[in-house]
Amino acid sequence: MSRATLILTDVRPATVDPGSVTGDMVDLVIGGAEILAVTPAGHARALHPEAPTEDGRGLLALPGFINAHAHVDKSWWGREWVSYGGEATTQGRIAHERAHRDELSIPSVEGAEAVLREFLRHGTTATRSHADVDLGLGLKAVENVLAAAANLGGAVEVEIVAFPQDGVIRRPGVARLLEQAVELGVRNIGGLDPAGIDRDPVAQLDALFDIVDRTGVGLDIHLHDPNELGVFQLELIIDHTLAVGAHGRVNIAHGFALGDTKGAAQQELVHRLAEAGISWTTVAPPRTEPLPWRAMREAGIPLGLGTDGIRDLWNPFGDGDLLKVALAFARLHGMRTDEDLAYAVQLATTAGVPFVHRPHHGLEAGNRADIVLLDAQNVPDALVRTPRRELVIAGGRVVTRAGELEI
Repeated sequence: MSRATLILTDVRPATVDPGSVTGDMVDLVIGGAEILAVTPAGHARALHPEAPTEDGRGLLALPGFINAHAHVDKSWWGREWVSYGGEATTQGRIAHERAHRDELSIPSVEGAEAVLREFLRHGTTATRSHADVDLGLGLKAVENVLAAAANLGGAVEVEIVAFPQDGVIRRPGVARLLEQAVELGVRNIGGLDPAGIDRDPVAQLDALFDIVDRTGVGLDIHLHDPNELGVFQLELIIDHTLAVGAHGRVNIAHGFALGDTKGAAQQELVHRLAEAGISWTTVAPPRTEPLPWRAMREAGIPLGLGTDGIRDLWNPFGDGDLLKVALAFARLHGMRTDEDLAYAVQLATTAGVPFVHRPHHGLEAGNRADIVLLDAQNVPDALVRTPRRELVIAGGRVVTRAGELEI
């Protein structure tokens, strides 16, 4: 066995699979960034007497949270309060952000790092983050997020989506910028309301899927357009995905139209999404229609949770706590049973692996040592109370203690 670099003693590993509540008391043996072994409580010290230890104090242990939809490049977190402004539409918010981002030094390495630090403080150890790519910024936001992640030594693993916030077709040159982001090593490109923003859904999707087809990257599309207009675009996305063989590489973010659709039409849409291998991310916003999450789960559609933007020029809300997003998801969808509440936590942890290209994630030997300790009776209790994170280990390093950062 490899040399142990840390032993976390006396923890209760939570099983976040539906229907399970908590497991037996164990010790977790960590070597470098990896969990080496899980032993019965009290056994690890004898096996590795030289290794430093952390007393888990019988606390509940969850895998690190995986934030599947974030915008860490555009926050004013940690600065003086910025009052909300602009028109309350997608286009209005885009225009307001473009008009005021420079005065707030958005984007910046420091701003992105501040958000990633909040993620760590709340137990998020991996994220998929969109980073704006437009004619004014070029690839600056992408480079800033990469630099911010590097400054934290990889404590938060960041997968980037090069995101054309201001449109693709209506801004000639943006498609080339997306290709340049791919050349830089970005694994995903984004899209935004092909009808509502570019006013030419076929042209936007043709351009994006051409890049996907030629380069093999993933595609993550924000789709806010509701009702029939949104469904029309979902069908176009499905058709394009099947046409280029991008099964497992396309994600829909938000996708409010799926909740707007009801009955047999919704069931057929879920079936077609599953057939195309399209995944889904949501930030569980209030006043939106619930997703057919049970049908999506049964169909095998990957579903992830995200924080979206945090204190940015789009909205003043958010603090980086993904467990609160899981709670919002549970409330929006009327969850009550232990099984359903545990599933909401699963969405924030182990279910997030497809969105950050991890083969597996959890409190088992062989996984990256991403561990969150909370003072809670069980998984449902942790969800409904969202207690502070008593200890966060990210990649084998203690990064948060008693709710405060240590890096």
